[in-house]
Amino acid sequence: MTTVQLEYIVAVDTYRSFVVAAEKCFVTQPTLSMQIQKLEDELGIKLFDRSKLPVVPTEIGTAVISQARIILKENARIREIIADQKKEVQGNLKVGIIPTLAPYLLPRILTGFMKKYPKVKLEIWEYPTEQIVQQLKQELLDCGLLATPLHNPHLEEHPLFYESFVVYASRNHSLYEKKVIKAEDLDVKEVWLLNEGHCMRNQVLNICKDKFTMGGEYKNLEYNTGSVETLKRMVDLNEGYTILPELSLQDLSSKQLSMVRYFKTPEPVREISLVTHRHFIKQALIEAFKAEILAHVPEKMRAQKNKKVMEIVND
Repeated sequence: MTTVQLEYIVAVDTYRSFVVAAEKCFVTQPTLSMQIQKLEDELGIKLFDRSKLPVVPTEIGTAVISQARIILKENARIREIIADQKKEVQGNLKVGIIPTLAPYLLPRILTGFMKKYPKVKLEIWEYPTEQIVQQLKQELLDCGLLATPLHNPHLEEHPLFYESFVVYASRNHSLYEKKVIKAEDLDVKEVWLLNEGHCMRNQVLNICKDKFTMGGEYKNLEYNTGSVETLKRMVDLNEGYTILPELSLQDLSSKQLSMVRYFKTPEPVREISLVTHRHFIKQALIEAFKAEILAHVPEKMRAQKNKKVMEIVND
């Protein structure tokens, strides 16, 4: 039994395909299949049911693969121990980040992080929450930057900061005349929302939940977008209002800033966390990445006092 064979069976379990697993392991499919067959012969069991598509592990195969993942993690920790001893931060870090956070946080931290840690290769993907969670569970990502809490027993959440939600209202809207916004001032029939699949949509609906009913008339335009920037433009050029995360305000003009209204205390916020698999490795790398984020987040966002974290799931 070799660690290479264990890597191969984990890859097949992850991708549920011998062909894709071989591609991801940078070997030919016959080579991967031969090594897995040798392992099965040595153990005297079948690890995969090859009669099904996509391929699935057998009952005993599931248990063996679970142990293989643990062995590979512990093996990787040896390199981590050595790197820690040498005081080196190096290696690959695969990060998933939600699209409503990426354009406002990443430009603040990437250049400084890469200069500080030239031996680190960052690989970053923008995905919706559900996809990041799935890839963390499959260990295709090392960490994710997400709105939490997720209430997922397979993941560890490391809260970083609390980002306020603000109202962005057109000049002819009644909210524009208010100095401070209360939840009961909101009418969900007039708000521009992100489309389904974005956790921020659910959080906004939770802010509006006291006025959220499916009855009554709604505006006769339904616009589906995944972009916070598009929401701003819809308010700029049309009536209504939207709710924005505070970091997205950094590039607004003075005219646009005059359209921003904050909520009454306790402010609704989204908790932004660095999320890992429960048995994550690359601890030194992840801690360095976490420290760089915190160094560029406004001080007032780091405390939860006088803030109300909005749940991702609708009540």
